[in-house]
Amino acid sequence: MSFTRASGILLHPTSLPSRYGIGDLGETAYRFVDFLAATKQQLWQILPLGPTGHGNSPYMCYSAMAGNPLLISLDALAEQGWLTKADLSEVPDFSTERVEYERVIPFKLELLKRVAQRFQLSKSDEFQEFQEFCQAQAFWLEDYSLFMALKDANNGASWSAWERAVAKREPEALETWRTKLADAIFLQKFLQFEFCRQWFALKTYANERHIQIIGDMPIYVAHDSADVWAFPENFMIDPETLMPSQMAGVPPDYFSETGQLWGNPTYNWEVLGKTQFDWWLKRIKTSLAYVDQIRIDHFRGFESYWAVPEGEQTAMNGQWIQAPGVALFERVEAVLGKLPFLAEDLGIITPEVEALRDQFSFPGMKILQFAFGSDHRNPYLPFNCDRNFVIYTGTHDNDTTVGWYTKANDYEKQRLAGFIGGLNPESVHWAMIRLALSSVADLAIVPLQDLLGLGAEARMNTPGLGEGNWEWRFSTAMLSQTVREQFTTLTELYGRATHQWP
Repeated sequence: MSFTRASGILLHPTSLPSRYGIGDLGETAYRFVDFLAATKQQLWQILPLGPTGHGNSPYMCYSAMAGNPLLISLDALAEQGWLTKADLSEVPDFSTERVEYERVIPFKLELLKRVAQRFQLSKSDEFQEFQEFCQAQAFWLEDYSLFMALKDANNGASWSAWERAVAKREPEALETWRTKLADAIFLQKFLQFEFCRQWFALKTYANERHIQIIGDMPIYVAHDSADVWAFPENFMIDPETLMPSQMAGVPPDYFSETGQLWGNPTYNWEVLGKTQFDWWLKRIKTSLAYVDQIRIDHFRGFESYWAVPEGEQTAMNGQWIQAPGVALFERVEAVLGKLPFLAEDLGIITPEVEALRDQFSFPGMKILQFAFGSDHRNPYLPFNCDRNFVIYTGTHDNDTTVGWYTKANDYEKQRLAGFIGGLNPESVHWAMIRLALSSVADLAIVPLQDLLGLGAEARMNTPGLGEGNWEWRFSTAMLSQTVREQFTTLTELYGRATHQWP
């Protein structure tokens, strides 16, 4: 699918300013959309919106279809009358620079529980809307809400460690717990209702200002998720241990002698194929309601994937297995139409992976931070980039551009300086932004940290590091008039300014 020339910002909502310790879907989200519109941007790229689990990673969520309740705006709930001034009078002194998840989660969930109880007792005019939402989303919401209620009842334990009858979803056991956990199940349904209500209002606001939202869809789902618990037949799960019998990852390479073992179960593509990929169709259709375009993380796994047997401690003893990517995307396209997908085609990319990407005209990705470590044949250099690509200064998994440059070797610094005809280290981020926006690639995305010229302290994620990720936040004052004017000027200069969509 081809895209009109455009640019935008990569920023996850958790990084937005808020007095409640974490960014949310309230007023500052709308003001960020205004910033995008004022600087003539057309794209807002976010990370996965799902409810995060251990490590707070949006790439390891409890559901592939639910939203993260932590993003619900408390101020919006107060405006609706569900929270009082007294409720919000004693907000802890949260950091404005980092998300302190261990403090934010209990504080925010306690208030959200209070709102759910009031809503349940009120039988307000909105209750009919809530019931209609539950009916429309029942295909995932029923399993998810029961899963989360059961997880709380089991002190957060993974579903594979629950009572065997519940873990195996025996109907009588599930019915017993549905009755026992009725209030907890209602809470989970309400949180999803309110999340969707706030998210879709924000998305409408962005779309009305000619800004499309690029979402992010991890290829795999977490083992400890409602998806795997509810549909174990779709995944490679050992029926006895209930653990992954085949785990996802990537093989040893230049960056890691033992590879990366992610621990997610791989898909049982044989079963999925027999259902004509019904689960995937529902997942993608749900995702396309949340966002306008979807970046598919680890796209190469749809051509072939690295599978590691159960019990392995590293990814070394795996094997490549063919995946039915062509059949899947043909089926999805036949049902849902031309797909607004972006392919994260980084890593070990073979001609077969490129052929799959190009068969469906999915734009690939180019990362400028990768462009200066070799000679003129480097595929990430702007002049080696085709139109049907998304070019980034860096992604959420990279250091910030300033942080990258600080640690770059002399060769990389010399190559970059030579490429742009000299370089002031204090403005390296603007040099890289100019390279991205001036490239022939249809789409150009800049992480907000790079636009602000921030160093490594503002990095969003360090792959392989278990703690300290997904915490960065910015303040409104950082979006200075100088930043606004310079970004607008470059956006207009390189033909990426807002246009009227049909």
